[in-house]
Parts: sequence; C-alpha cells; structure tokens
Amino acid sequence: MAEAQQDKAQQDKRATRRFGLRLPVAVATAENGAQEMQAQTRDVSARGICFFIESSIATGSGIEFTLTLPPEITLTEAIRVRCTGKVVRVDEENEGKVAVAAVIDEYEFLPEP
Repeated sequence: MAEAQQDKAQQDKRATRRFGLRLPVAVATAENGAQEMQAQTRDVSARGICFFIESSIATGSGIEFTLTLPPEITLTEAIRVRCTGKVVRVDEENEGKVAVAAVIDEYEFLPEP
C-alpha cells in the first residue's frame, strides 16, 4: 500500500497545475505541411497539453497549435493562444482516437478576430 501511495505522489508532482478541459484545438506539424488538424484537449497546463486526435503524430515532432482559453481559466475574457512545442508521448486510445502529449516551448496571445 505504501508503494501505491508513493507512486501516486510521484505522478502528482508537477511543476504546474493541469486543467482537465475539453476544448477544440487546431494542430499543425511540419510533417503534414502545416495543414491544420482538428483535435480536442484532454488537459492543459502552463507547460504542456494533452489532446485527442484522429491520427498519430510521431514522438519528437514539432507542433504548432491554437486554442481559446475560456473565462473560467483566464478569470477575464476568453483568450486565444498560439503555441509551439514538441510531442513527448503518444498513446493509443479507444474509439479510434490517439492521445498526444506535448510540451509548450513558446506561446503568444492572439488578438481577437
């Protein structure tokens, strides 16, 4: 039992809080010629993101993605954010979806359209 508690404590040691959010996100990779693919987030933090997508993206791939953070996260108005990063993990999921985890290297806030 102590081992299980220790494993859970290690898994929960994250530098930033994760928000379990289901948000639409547009994802582009260099491999697909920067063509955007639609995905849905599983969770988001200041340093990373995990999202569900139809087709796999190779671990180590550079990605760019854009999402809109809702007011309940920003505590102001909704904010669009464009991020660049790198895929660090890919997990096969059920229902034909793939879970992709990526670190965020850079981000910029976008003006409202």
